[in-house]
Amino acid sequence: MNKFIFASLAVSTLMIGSISAMADGQDPAVMGDTTMGKVWVNAKGMTLYVYDKDTAGQSTCVDDCAKTWQPMVAEKGAKISGNWTLVARADGSNMWAYKGHPLYTYGKDGKAGDVTGNEVNGFHMAQ
Repeated sequence: MNKFIFASLAVSTLMIGSISAMADGQDPAVMGDTTMGKVWVNAKGMTLYVYDKDTAGQSTCVDDCAKTWQPMVAEKGAKISGNWTLVARADGSNMWAYKGHPLYTYGKDGKAGDVTGNEVNGFHMAQ
């Protein structure tokens, strides 16, 4: 029981540190561990994916696609940095892109570290 509590506290501390780093204008995602190795994850630890049909700086996942594959929306006033850029979406919002590739989470990933969306309909883990 104590090991479980300690592990939960350690994960919570890491996540809080990641969230505050993102709020300070650092990278909007961090590298996280999954069963398939290290991949980019959002502040909640959810795996981020790229889509084969997207082109550099443009998202083609809209409407029904975006209901299943949620864009990694950027907060208003978000600043680009290094390999992290913003992509304008048709609805007027911005989403994050890594090296020009728009990023998404998968609606069927149930918990942090899940990678069930990898190789599904042209989506791949962002690494």
